[in-house]
Amino acid sequence: MPGQRFDVVIVGGGSAGCVLAARLSEDPGRRVLLLEAGPAPRRVADFPSAARDVTSLAATAAAHALNWAYPVELVPGRADVVARGRILGGSGAINGGYFIRATPTDADGWGIPGWTFADLLPAYVRSERDLDRTGPGHGDRGPIPVRRPADALRSPTTDPFLEAAARLGFPAEPDKNAGGSPGAGPVPSNAVDGLRVSAAIGYLLPVLDRPNLCVRGDTPVVRVLLDDDRAVGVETQRRVVEAGEVVLAAGAVNTPHLLLLSGIGPADDLRAAGIEVRHDRPGVGRNWSDHPAVFVGFRPRAAAAPHPHAVTAQAALHLDSGADPAGDLEILLFTRPFVDGGPLHLMCALQAPRSRGVLTVTSPDPAARLRIRQRYLRDEADRRRLRHAVRIAAGLLRAGLGERDGLDGWVLGVDHRLDGWLRERLTTSAHLCGSAAMGPAGDPEAVVDGRLRVHGIDALRVVDTSVLSVVPRRGPAATAIALGERAAALGWGA
Repeated sequence: MPGQRFDVVIVGGGSAGCVLAARLSEDPGRRVLLLEAGPAPRRVADFPSAARDVTSLAATAAAHALNWAYPVELVPGRADVVARGRILGGSGAINGGYFIRATPTDADGWGIPGWTFADLLPAYVRSERDLDRTGPGHGDRGPIPVRRPADALRSPTTDPFLEAAARLGFPAEPDKNAGGSPGAGPVPSNAVDGLRVSAAIGYLLPVLDRPNLCVRGDTPVVRVLLDDDRAVGVETQRRVVEAGEVVLAAGAVNTPHLLLLSGIGPADDLRAAGIEVRHDRPGVGRNWSDHPAVFVGFRPRAAAAPHPHAVTAQAALHLDSGADPAGDLEILLFTRPFVDGGPLHLMCALQAPRSRGVLTVTSPDPAARLRIRQRYLRDEADRRRLRHAVRIAAGLLRAGLGERDGLDGWVLGVDHRLDGWLRERLTTSAHLCGSAAMGPAGDPEAVVDGRLRVHGIDALRVVDTSVLSVVPRRGPAATAIALGERAAALGWGA
């Protein structure tokens, strides 16, 4: 690598970055370098078990070596840690294997030409090899296998969950990747025989022998190098790398951090942090959106251990809180206890939050901690809808799923008491989006255009969930991969 100049340097080997590197390097005349801050294994067997075993969420623990574990403030006085993958494959290498597409309402609502659901659907299809569903709208030869729990892999609590939802009058949704009306159904996952097939495993490992593709792990990037208003390379902790084009695919935390360290962002914030302003772009680190969540513990009536290879989150109910037909609430069934002998959990999450957060740089030192304020539930409508989700979860338990553990009826029935309960137990789904959002150049909150090019800076793009102006109504793992596919088709090297 020393002394080489690459046509495209991709910073970050997460879901979108791995996809983009694999697709762009299909052109043998294009030299592509992918830089990953964490380890970059070259064989499936070299990945730690926490990054292979889909039944394990060990790497989401704050102290785990594969987790960036960013401190965040969820609400004033309520701190948490958000898990982000620190290995080739990114957060898709340590998550629960949930693989549901964004809804048509999501993509169409972004309002960006070229990014409607019809535009994005081919990218979803190219990415997947659906092992259960065939026909239009489903891929059969993509790098990522998609499977729904069935037969021996179905947890003993999955069917009671779906039956309880039916008793409450919620419709069945047997295929959550069909783009239809929300309801209760099995969760598609990107796992086969217990192996979590991340974008690293599905896309990148099979093409590592390409002579025009170079992948380097343990190589943190500290800033983008600019010549006037053009990106010309990146600076790592050890060297400078020249590039014809730079792509930030470091995720919704590290990507805005790198923009800010490079002098691209809100001018006042940059000056306050001691960073030279190269390009005033107020939207960097702003308009942060995520899925606020709480867990409702329960003891199942049908208690039995799931199959060793069964994914942990097997079924979900998506529902309309009253004003969002696409389904703005999610109740997700977790089929394994978080601790041995403990209860199972229903995760209740707000899928279309109105509240927005902010990420602020504090120092020109790349190692200095960011200030991340999620600012959850600032909007009363968000609090009302999350209360509704918790009450529906309690209804599922009464309808035959099990007995509540740790949620008193005295609290459940009174809004202000339930608000206090929510605040004490509030957590993050770690579905971070919007910190470098797409939009027209005249929108001060927009950071990139519809081709993912940073406004005002030539040869610099962003390709990760930072660009999604609003978090999708479903977890973004499948959409992050589709982002990489869509980005690869936008035209390069012009």
